[in-house]
Amino acid sequence: MSIRNLKDGNKKPWLCECYPTGRGGKRIRKRFATKGEALAFEQFTMREIDDKPWLGEKGERRSLLDMIDLWQQRHGQSLAHSKYTYNKLRVMALGMGDPLYTKLTASMFTQFRADRLAGEIADLQGRKTKVTFRTCNNEHDLLNAVIVELKRMGEWKGENPLSAVRQFKLHETEMEFLTVDEMRDLIAAAEEHEFHEDLHKIIKLCLATGARFKEAAALTGAQLSKYKVTFTQTKGKKNRSVPISRDIYELIYKEGSGPLFSIGYSTVYRFISRRVPRLTQQAAHVLRHTFASYYMMNGGNIIALQRILGHADIKQTMRYAHLAPDHLEDAVEKNPLNSLNKT
Repeated sequence: MSIRNLKDGNKKPWLCECYPTGRGGKRIRKRFATKGEALAFEQFTMREIDDKPWLGEKGERRSLLDMIDLWQQRHGQSLAHSKYTYNKLRVMALGMGDPLYTKLTASMFTQFRADRLAGEIADLQGRKTKVTFRTCNNEHDLLNAVIVELKRMGEWKGENPLSAVRQFKLHETEMEFLTVDEMRDLIAAAEEHEFHEDLHKIIKLCLATGARFKEAAALTGAQLSKYKVTFTQTKGKKNRSVPISRDIYELIYKEGSGPLFSIGYSTVYRFISRRVPRLTQQAAHVLRHTFASYYMMNGGNIIALQRILGHADIKQTMRYAHLAPDHLEDAVEKNPLNSLNKT
């Protein structure tokens, strides 16, 4: 199902394209002057199949791609990375042969997963690449979330076949953070950078607030007050305010409500990668990890850290809990060797 504006100069630019009995059935295309007319026609056409059962069972004839299209139309388009997510789902559906959604099985998914690991599944550009176990788990989570949402809508009939599939068990990755000497060196080099005067400012702000680079780079004067910054358009789609010191406030302050910085992600990524070559993947994100790590090592509260970082789930924040100075300190006092010493 699709409604789009062709923008071709036609007096009826809105195209409605739908498959009442599924992708394998007849396609209906019709143009309209307004989007409202196209939507009304789509609803009428899709309702026809419900009123005429001899034309086929709509629910049983819809393929996995049909269901993904439905999810995208009703929910997916609201996500932050809508197009990227939708394309990943299409690769998954096509990789499993786009079965009728009612015929999707756990076996189909696990075979697809094995083929992904072997590099036998092509992307939408026809390229075949091997993926990691972590990527397979992420794709599992994604497709499962789509099915769960469709069940909430009342569109996915029957069981969720992915609920029977166990994810790969992975070693927990160690989140790298900067040492004190590395922070000093990084800031000093950034302050002396001749081309980007905003470089040291945004590095200091991220280290002071735990902000993601994208959140910090998008800040405007309207989001800055004494002595606080308010991050909007966040990953979790919730605004959050974080206190800052007087020094940071004066460093980043600009008159007016316009952008505070003019610097791109790639500039910061390359700069940090060159100054701290031991970092493998998290060159820009390491500033956020560094804030969280030192916050806990300096005795910070895990619940407060969750709010500062804007994590929706406390499990994300708990990755830093082991850095707290009192984490599991009872192991020293209550291990069995102490019992031996008392006898």
